[in-house]
Amino acid sequence: MEFEKLRDIIVEVLRCSPEEITAETTFVDDLGADSLDIFQIIMGIEDAFDIEIDNDEAEKIATVGDAVEQIKNAIN
Repeated sequence: MEFEKLRDIIVEVLRCSPEEITAETTFVDDLGADSLDIFQIIMGIEDAFDIEIDNDEAEKIATVGDAVEQIKNAIN
């Protein structure tokens, strides 16, 4: 569930194809996201999941899988 919701956020922010997004997909190298894009994705995650991601933790997010782990950690 977390992955699908996150994928929708990424598609909306980056205007990419859902098929491009896997757990191993990197935001910068694979999807071409810049710092503003990543900020918008983090904000989208926080809104969609009603969580808060610490700035230090947000900086560690490089892949979609990293983001899913952050979501799971924040929910539990």
